[in-house]
Amino acid sequence: MSESRTNLQTSPTLMVKNPSGGKQRVTVGRLPFRIGRQGDNDLVLRDSRASRQHAQIVSEDDGYAVEDLASSYGVFVNGSRVVRAKLRSGDQIEFGFPDSYLLTFNLEKVAARAEAGSPLRPGSQSLAKLRATLEVVRALESSLSTDEVLSAVVEAALTITGCERGFLLLRKGDDLAIRVGRSRTGPLAASDLRVPTRLLLRALDQRKDFLSMNFDPAGEAADGAERSIYALELRSVVCVPLVRVRTGTVEETLAMSRTEDTAGVLYMDSRARDADLSAGGRELLTTLALEASTVLENARLLEEQWARKRLEEELRIARRIQQSLMPRALPSAGWFRAAATSVPCLQVGGDYVDIRPVNDTCWAAVMVDVSGKGVGAALLASLLQGMFLASPYTTFTMDEMIVRVNRYLYERTAGEQYATAFYCTLDGDGNLRWVNAGHPPVLLLRAEGPLETLPANGTPLGMFEDAPYTVEQTCLRPGDKLVVYTDGLIDSENGERATFGLARLREVAAADGSKSCQEMQAAILAALQGFSEGTAPLDDVTLAVLEYRPIG
Repeated sequence: MSESRTNLQTSPTLMVKNPSGGKQRVTVGRLPFRIGRQGDNDLVLRDSRASRQHAQIVSEDDGYAVEDLASSYGVFVNGSRVVRAKLRSGDQIEFGFPDSYLLTFNLEKVAARAEAGSPLRPGSQSLAKLRATLEVVRALESSLSTDEVLSAVVEAALTITGCERGFLLLRKGDDLAIRVGRSRTGPLAASDLRVPTRLLLRALDQRKDFLSMNFDPAGEAADGAERSIYALELRSVVCVPLVRVRTGTVEETLAMSRTEDTAGVLYMDSRARDADLSAGGRELLTTLALEASTVLENARLLEEQWARKRLEEELRIARRIQQSLMPRALPSAGWFRAAATSVPCLQVGGDYVDIRPVNDTCWAAVMVDVSGKGVGAALLASLLQGMFLASPYTTFTMDEMIVRVNRYLYERTAGEQYATAFYCTLDGDGNLRWVNAGHPPVLLLRAEGPLETLPANGTPLGMFEDAPYTVEQTCLRPGDKLVVYTDGLIDSENGERATFGLARLREVAAADGSKSCQEMQAAILAALQGFSEGTAPLDDVTLAVLEYRPIG
């Protein structure tokens, strides 16, 4: 009798009744025993109304107590809300919202009880498996966390197989990384998986279909991975592959068999008994694995969606900054007048135009077209804009400045990215000094006389390290205009893939030489819009019209 009493010990347990009506006996092992919605709790509540860490059971003097962890809805013991309350056998714990979990606390004196999660009676096995599957469905409907759903999948798999431990592992490079680890009594750390992940990955690659192994302790271990598993004294091992879900039919996803289509594995093991894979257990596990794969794919798509939104917001900010770098106001009266516009084909562009006064008797204008499109071209365009902005205020001559800009760009891109540019200064007496670095020919519309062009007289900036550039001079007469543009304008296409072309631009510009620079710019853009018929531009379109109109 005394020996029997010596072996008796008190064991705190919880009889957990879930919202589906199923019951599960859980041993309160390590303390504090945390309860909440988050997947790393010892008891996970599959209810979105529960707090991430809702409550905990702690030791108190010669017994146990339950504490509220500043939850949203509170903790109730026998119907009364508590912050901390001592627990007695038979006390019922609830969490402040109806139709959810009900916990019954018990202090059991046992001599040698089977652990929590001992096999259910044969008549109740199918019902327990069904309830476990329903818990996954409930988690899918109410959970806000991917890890919570995956934890529910692992716990359901443990119920279905009768295994003691379960891990959900995902491919990470040439190995597997643990995403979720659960036992019947709570979460597991990565170190609790003692089977080398490389063996699981090898077995998964070689035997991608459903894999299960049972071992007889009295028998002889097999070779390879099975020998390593046998050395860990595991009675049984179950591995179910997680396939990469495709955007097709379920049959297409299930039919995938290539190694690269495997996203990971649902792994379970047991030391006490063989895994139970009867009564549709295999089918249920396959369904759980497919559900986990779908959850992971949905999480990936959601992450991509948020990444796209962040990128769009960043591009919107970049476009606003780029537009702010454009001249806020252009001269519309006096001896020098100008009109300009730049429309990127994407959120941000590689074109820019800038027109600024150097002093009372001199204006400077520059147009640049960086090769490529998008953010990279926009950053390079902004860099060049800063250099050209500073150029009129330096002691360098125009040809020295162009040579320096070319070398600076070449040193940073090694010729892999370049820019065409037209840069000029116009004095009050009509003297125009200009450099055309690989830019489309600039149109010079004489108020009296034929249309002329200022062709390229140098290679694009950044293409060759020591490229020479020549500054040329031209004298403008009253009423003369310059039409400067990027190739995105003349290369614009219509629905029949025909291009706007330089000849059409010359024709529109020369139609009425008496127009103001603003009227000429509007006429060219209207002709372009009519030609393209709403076809989206393939490149940035930038246009500037400069007019020399001296007083007197």
